[in-house]
Amino acid sequence: MAELKKMLRTCPKGHNYYKSSNCPTCPVCEAERKPKEGFLSRLGAPARRALENHEITTLKKLSKYSEAEVLGMHGIGKTTIPILKASLAEAGLGFRKS
Repeated sequence: MAELKKMLRTCPKGHNYYKSSNCPTCPVCEAERKPKEGFLSRLGAPARRALENHEITTLKKLSKYSEAEVLGMHGIGKTTIPILKASLAEAGLGFRKS
């Protein structure tokens, strides 16, 4: 299997980082913008960005979506759903029924 070469990149804020993919996301910037609390803080960066891109920033907004709709979002994987279910349950909410 060919080894992917990591290339040095610099983000607009001046952070230097290495990536082997074409993904433009700076890991330093991503770590800085990760929430310290709330349900979004429990998620990995791709899942958090997926929800934010759909303007889902509260559990109330999340509860308006079905599990299938959320799972269909780019960046949401099967491991994210149990975390979201637990967060919703803690708030007395759940996914919308399909």
